[in-house]
Amino acid sequence: MKFAFSSNAFLRFDLFEAIRIISSTGYEGIEIMADVPHAYPLHLTDSTIRDIRAALQDNNLAISNINAFMHHADGDTYHPSWIEKEPSLRAKRVDYTIRCIELAEKLGAANISTEPGGPLEGISREDGLRLFKEGLYAVEEKGKASGVRILIEPEPDLLIENSAQFLELFKDLDPDVFGLNFDVGHFFCVHEDPSNLVRSMKDVAHHFHLEDIAATRKHHHLMLGEGAVNIPDVLNTIESIEYSGFVTVELYTYESAAMEAALTAFEYLKKWREP
Repeated sequence: MKFAFSSNAFLRFDLFEAIRIISSTGYEGIEIMADVPHAYPLHLTDSTIRDIRAALQDNNLAISNINAFMHHADGDTYHPSWIEKEPSLRAKRVDYTIRCIELAEKLGAANISTEPGGPLEGISREDGLRLFKEGLYAVEEKGKASGVRILIEPEPDLLIENSAQFLELFKDLDPDVFGLNFDVGHFFCVHEDPSNLVRSMKDVAHHFHLEDIAATRKHHHLMLGEGAVNIPDVLNTIESIEYSGFVTVELYTYESAAMEAALTAFEYLKKWREP
């Protein structure tokens, strides 16, 4: 496996600074946040995209994932979601996702990640699932044509929270287009064993997010080794399934000390790899 760091911790830096810092820390990859202030597709010119490609090449950094989850440029962390009551808001999520797929294709990224439906606000779970599938089907053709896989990331308190809910949804999706963004901490929050899930979901997981979580299972990303997740066991299990893709450390909660967080996490991973 290879290690990357998510740019969503570097909100106080522009993307080019984040690329430089993450590379200098020792990571092989970067997850690029497709939102302000980094790479919101509607704000990018062809020239800027060429500059991003050049910066990645100059810093020997690959893209682990395009994070198309948050939408602060035109909403917030969860909105507009796939399951808004208002059709025009759902259409914004679809359009944004298509633009993120196009961005991934231009940058040479293999996948994007998206929210698992969104918060259930004033609609039934049945209606939420129906709207979510409608939205996913609306971006399926673009994903298939571009070769960019669309990864759904289960999260506590959203429509799809756990592995069973994901697999139920996934039965109705094209496995060549869609997949799982396996967030280790999120599954721990909903009382699932991440290591066991790594084994059982290895055929659908195409990218991993890694962070620690407190014993309370409150959804708040912690530095590796500072919570209750058995991070070494999770990494050993990912290694055992011969996963060759990226594991991205996601510590957006450390915005005020992003450089230090990236370095501390990398040192943790180095010790795991070379005990």
